[in-house]
Amino acid sequence: MRAFGLRTRLVLAFLLVAVVGAGTTAALTYREARTALLKTAQDTAVSSFREQVQLNTFTFPSDVGNLEANLRDIARKGKPRPWIVFAEYGTLRASSGTSPVSGVITPGLRRAALSNPRGAFERVVKDGVPYLTIAMPTVFRAGQHSALPLGLVVYAVMRMSDEQINVDALLTAARDGALPGLAVALLPGLLAARSVLRPVRELHRAARSMGSGKLDTRIEVRGKDELADLAHTFNESAANLEHSVKELRRAEARARRFASDVSHELRTPLAGMLAVTEVLDEDAGHLDSDTARAVRLISAETGKLAVLVEDLIEISRFDARAAELNTDELDAAEAIRKTLVNRHWTDGRIVPELPEGIRVRLDPRRFDVVVANLVGNALRHGAAPVAVRLRSETGSDGTPVLITEVADSGPGIAPDVLPHIFDRFYKADAARTRSAGSGLGLAIAAENVRLHGGRIRAGNRPEGGAVFTVEIPLFTEGATE
Repeated sequence: MRAFGLRTRLVLAFLLVAVVGAGTTAALTYREARTALLKTAQDTAVSSFREQVQLNTFTFPSDVGNLEANLRDIARKGKPRPWIVFAEYGTLRASSGTSPVSGVITPGLRRAALSNPRGAFERVVKDGVPYLTIAMPTVFRAGQHSALPLGLVVYAVMRMSDEQINVDALLTAARDGALPGLAVALLPGLLAARSVLRPVRELHRAARSMGSGKLDTRIEVRGKDELADLAHTFNESAANLEHSVKELRRAEARARRFASDVSHELRTPLAGMLAVTEVLDEDAGHLDSDTARAVRLISAETGKLAVLVEDLIEISRFDARAAELNTDELDAAEAIRKTLVNRHWTDGRIVPELPEGIRVRLDPRRFDVVVANLVGNALRHGAAPVAVRLRSETGSDGTPVLITEVADSGPGIAPDVLPHIFDRFYKADAARTRSAGSGLGLAIAAENVRLHGGRIRAGNRPEGGAVFTVEIPLFTEGATE
């Protein structure tokens, strides 16, 4: 069980209820039994002592010898335990024992005896020993309802050690009876926790199964309690979610298929349009200015449309999981230089920092697309000079990686734009509905990097300007494709 899991808390709650119930029952039982035990001994002693005092005849003025004889006579008849009897009359003190004065009799008991002709009693503990002390004043009855105190007070002191032993035995029995009861209560507590948590565990497994993509997961509904209602609600929610996801997947598949089909259908007529616009561009110098401007505009827009169609086709391959790597071992610096030369980025706008000798296994065409998109984006939306740096490092997992950085000298990327920089068709400036690119360049670059098993990050340099960092595993010769 988990240290503070639901099962532990349920078992502890069950045991707490059992502890409170058993403790309360044991305490009440102990209190009632103790009261009954002590009250029986106390009532017997008080009744017997009162009777003995009333039956005994005390002579006045009394001498110590006669008084002690009377006290010993009363002590011999003590119930339910032997008594030690004391008497006090003015300054006269006598007892049935060896000492004429008791250290157990309290001043409070003496005052109570003088104010109540029927006597008084109290329980006293001295030196750990319990005693019952009884005070009974002697009276002269002048009539049925009239009694005159004679001034002589007789006291009985009875040890209650046996009663205390019985009380302690009751406490031990209550405690020893409660502890096994708690141990026995643990088993139904575990069973109850198991019965309550079984549907919760099933719900946990079902939720995890749905999280892994098995949307047809359902829970068996048992009974008609709240947990059954929870299982029924989960099944309804799962069914609705499965239906919604199926609809979304169908819609997504239709959208992908539509984009792919349209892109492929546009490819052929666009090829013809590009051929026509090339011819028109060559003859634009022989046309009047308005016609030439229109021809060049058509040529530029046709070129943009061709780029967009190619990018859409490439994106559709990624969506269909049809994109594949055709890797080859090459020099990373040479591959980047070819990319810059093929796009005529050899002027002062580009500052390459490309150390020689870094061999890497990757797809040359896709790596060319990554570098071209990043550099083109830096030139288009940043500012020159654009630095292209290359190096190799050891990744966080201990594997060597190829690091390619493209940093511009522009204003950088706004913080609210950074989380969406690799989204498809995302516009950093909402007012700029048109741009020189297709809006898919960074998304395609990110897909190509992920296809290589790497990652791409965007950020800002402390000194200003945006920086894109590409990390691709550095597979050397002999590594498997």
